[in-house]
Order: sequence, then structure tokens, then C-alpha cells
Amino acid sequence: MDTSDPHASDAAATPVFLKWPLRDLRTWVRHFMRAEIPVLASTAQALEELRAREDDIGPGDLGPVLRADPLMTVKFMAHVATLRRDEDDTETESITSALVMTGITPFFNRFGPQPTVEDRLREQPEALEALYEVLQRSERAAHFAMAFAVHRSDTDIDMIHEAAFLHDFAELLMWCHAPDLMLQVRQAQQRDPGLRSVLAQRSLLNVELDDLRQALLRLWHLPRLLIRISDGKHADHPSVQNVVLASRLARHTMKGWDNPALGSDVEELSQLLNASPRVTLAFLHKVDSASAPG
Repeated sequence: MDTSDPHASDAAATPVFLKWPLRDLRTWVRHFMRAEIPVLASTAQALEELRAREDDIGPGDLGPVLRADPLMTVKFMAHVATLRRDEDDTETESITSALVMTGITPFFNRFGPQPTVEDRLREQPEALEALYEVLQRSERAAHFAMAFAVHRSDTDIDMIHEAAFLHDFAELLMWCHAPDLMLQVRQAQQRDPGLRSVLAQRSLLNVELDDLRQALLRLWHLPRLLIRISDGKHADHPSVQNVVLASRLARHTMKGWDNPALGSDVEELSQLLNASPRVTLAFLHKVDSASAPG
């Protein structure tokens, strides 16, 4: 992540996109450790409105803006990690507590006017539409995860919600920096609906996006609990199962409830929730209805 110039977004430039897949996970990680992370235009606008009255606002005003954008969330939390002393074992696990630690004015000093995904993908409308779809899916996954956590009376509800919301941030980064490659992945899966995402990613990107996400979370020193809950390859813990299933269900139900993979999702979720598949499916429909706009 490029942290050298907090006002780098002031200089408009033609975006440079990756046209060929990088060699492996290590190379992808190195790229994104240096890359600029754009945010949503709505986030950038809200931040400028708050900047205009920064003396009158607090973490409670700024926090919701950061939490609503997964790219801004990881950008800010990665910055917060750099402020921690090496010997400090205390991790800041929420955006609000991180803002209390950093202060409002230092936040705005560090984060100038932000580059936006809409500007970056202005000439890539199909990629921008796909990015919006991933964002919608992330919100849907977070809503499912929250409902599952409440049902189970989990103690880490907020972190589970955040892990589900951030689950696909590596995919968002890919759409921002390698839209043509991501379109190839999408087209491969459209040609072969049975092609698993991880296989398409390995074939066309030389990396699995889940591996990229976990590597970046670790290198950006995000909270250990968040990293642990996000790691779907170690899904022996109920909180991890929650995030994995919420993300999977969000993906499989984005366009309706007739996806053939839904049966196995419901079966696994019924075990997590200790309910029958019939009751679990009814619960899912209720959760989905509660999240519908209007």
C-alpha cells in the first residue's frame, strides 16, 4: 500500500492496469503493498464534508463512513497498525477505538482527498459494475454473518460482521488494478458454470484471492482476531464457519434462491445453527427479507 504521499490523489493521472498475471502470491502481495488503494466516491465525498467541520466531529461521526467502505477500512486499519510500537501487544480492534487513538485532525492530515474507484474505472464500465456487485455481495455477507452470530450468541459479533464485510476486499483490489484479467476470470466461469472460482483464479491470475487476502491482512498487521476469523482454510472454528458460509450464501443468492449449490450451503449452516435444514432455510429467507431495501 502506497503510504508515501497522503495527498497523492490530488494529481490526476491515467490509471495503469495490469494486463498480464503476476508470477505468484509473493509477487501479487509485493504489488499491492505498494499500490494505491482507491475508495468509493461516496466515501471520498463524505470525508471531505466532514473535513470541512473537523473541529466539531468525533469518532462517532467519522467511524460509520470508514466502516461502510471495505477499501477505506483496510486502508485506515493498515495505517493504524504502523503507529503501534513494536513492543505494544495491544491491538486496536475497532475503527472507533482506532480513531480515538489517532485523533480526528491527525486522521485528516494523513488522509487527504481520496482517489476513487469511479475515477479509476471511468473507462472500464464493465469492471466498475462488477466491483459494485462485489460490494453488494460484501454487504449481504456481513448481514448474514451478523444474523448467524446473534442467533448463536457469539461474543465476537462485531468482528465476525467485519470479517464477512472484508472477505472479498482482495477481489475489489483486483478489479481496480487488473480489470481485464478479472473479466477473463468472469468470462471463463460464464463459459463453464461448473468451474470453481479458485481454479479459474489459479489458472488466469496465478493466485487464489483468499490467499492474497490473508497475506495482505497479515502484512498490514490487521487485528489477529480478524485474520483468524477470515481464514476459511482453517474453518474448524464456528466463527470462521460463520464467515465462510455467510460469504458463500451471499454469492450463491445474489441473483435468487435457485442456485444448485444452495442445498449444501443450507445443510452446513443447519449444523452451525443447530437447526433442521427446513428451519434454517426459513431463517435465511427471514434474514434476507429484513435486509431488503424499503
